[in-house]
Amino acid sequence: MAGHSQFKNIMHKKGKQDAIRAKLFSKLAREITVAAKLGLPDPAMNARLRAAVLAARAENMPKDNIERAIKKASGSDSENYAEVRYEGYAPGGVAVIVEALTDNRNRTAGEVRSYFTKSGGALAETGAVAFLFDHVGVIEYPAKSASEEAMMEAAIEAGAEDVQVSPDGYEILTTLESLRDVAQALETKFGEPRNASLIWKPQNTIEVDDEAGEKILRLVGQLEDNDDVQNVYANFEVSDALVAKLSG
Repeated sequence: MAGHSQFKNIMHKKGKQDAIRAKLFSKLAREITVAAKLGLPDPAMNARLRAAVLAARAENMPKDNIERAIKKASGSDSENYAEVRYEGYAPGGVAVIVEALTDNRNRTAGEVRSYFTKSGGALAETGAVAFLFDHVGVIEYPAKSASEEAMMEAAIEAGAEDVQVSPDGYEILTTLESLRDVAQALETKFGEPRNASLIWKPQNTIEVDDEAGEKILRLVGQLEDNDDVQNVYANFEVSDALVAKLSG
């Protein structure tokens, strides 16, 4: 089990309790506000805001919440968030990248460091593991959006780098620079994607045993539960049996 959505899939299978949903909406709203503040408050003219709104819609975030988060960016009382990337090693030598939006760097750094330490891993300097990942764009469509042949043809024509097919649908990979153009071209043909964003994609994955896998997934869970953390990426694979155990 590999890929940027592996942890999210496990959490989704555990059910969306109110507390989890509220925390998720809070993180989505924060990204929307930051994106709107850094560019124009119009998703059609702001690629990052467009991606943030798509992510919110994919999680069924109410339209009023989305509009409120965009308006908050122009308010005098809007918080100032810094974008921070943390890198480190989890048990088994697994590389981890953590993206955060924080209004207190010291607090967030201390909390992230403690998660790594308690898991048996270690926080490292920025750049220590990023070379093991490719920073790319990803556009996701459900399988029902198009036939495999049609999606492949359209993605290649639009300038995509690769198309990965799974029972869940399509992941179209792009360069950082071409994400917006490819997304717009595909949207013209297949409608709004389920997701369009920038991710850290592992170049290779490490297979770990269930003991290490459980520690790593616990670390990832703690990181994702932190209010300041937006995304977590890691280059490991665990057994289907462990996934089933933790999803049950």
